Amino acid sequence: MPNLLDIKARINSIQNTKKITKAMKMVAAAKVKRSQTKVIASRPFSRALGKAFAKVLSCTESVSAGALKIERAIDNYPALMQKRNVKTAGILVVTSNRGLAGAYNANVIRFVLKKVQEYKEAGVASKLFIVGSKGVSSLKRKAEAGEFEIVNTYVNISQEPNSSNALVIAEDLAKSFVENEIDSIEIVTTRFKNMMSYKVEDWKILPVDNVKEALGDDTKESSAVDPLMAFEPDVDHILQKMVPMFITNIIYQALLEAVASELAARMTAMSSATNNADEMIQILTIDYNKARQAAITQEITEVVSGADALKN
Repeated sequence: MPNLLDIKARINSIQNTKKITKAMKMVAAAKVKRSQTKVIASRPFSRALGKAFAKVLSCTESVSAGALKIERAIDNYPALMQKRNVKTAGILVVTSNRGLAGAYNANVIRFVLKKVQEYKEAGVASKLFIVGSKGVSSLKRKAEAGEFEIVNTYVNISQEPNSSNALVIAEDLAKSFVENEIDSIEIVTTRFKNMMSYKVEDWKILPVDNVKEALGDDTKESSAVDPLMAFEPDVDHILQKMVPMFITNIIYQALLEAVASELAARMTAMSSATNNADEMIQILTIDYNKARQAAITQEITEVVSGADALKN
């Protein structure tokens, strides 16, 4: 017969766990609405920037540094616009710093490992730039085994990323590209769909073959070229401003999408955990009542048996 004290202790433990999961669900629900608002508000700007960038590129026959002043790698747009054979792929992996978000981080990491394996089979090496401590801890062992190289990690980015965070990452990626350490740049992130779902995606940034693909944009809108477009002071100065803005904005958008997806995944996971706790408490309560009833029946039987024995 189950021990009443053990069952009661287990019920209390699950009730305490339920309080935690319910609180985490409520916190995630409050945060995901703010993140959803930011993501939705930033998408139109990203699309508009992409279309403007595509128009400028279509009107540009060649690129050259000319008399441009280049202080940072991200400003060296002629080098960033170079198309070359991809021998080493640079991959920015966006994960979270915290767990308890269901399969969110596992899905991203599984996607990255599959991508690295595809590159390996094609004779292309991979260098990773990882956002989030969960990605670092999970991919570190594979890196030590020689599957790929981890160039940089970013574990201090807050739950509310900003353009400064994106600029730091963009500069590191641009520096590696300009110095020929990597021949392409792409982002593995999650696109926020709604409160219940997200999708792991691969956004290509450099070389720029398709601006919409770089933005993770699947719309069918065309970017018509204006043959009469004029540039002031000249196209080189405009591209030197647009290329860093374009790359930084893509990274910033990826961070926003990832945060919203993570919070949505955590809210769903904590909701499921709370529901499971309710079911377990209900089952254990029934077991407790059965065990208690059995104990009472046993005591009554013993009393009756004792009384009968005294009569005899």
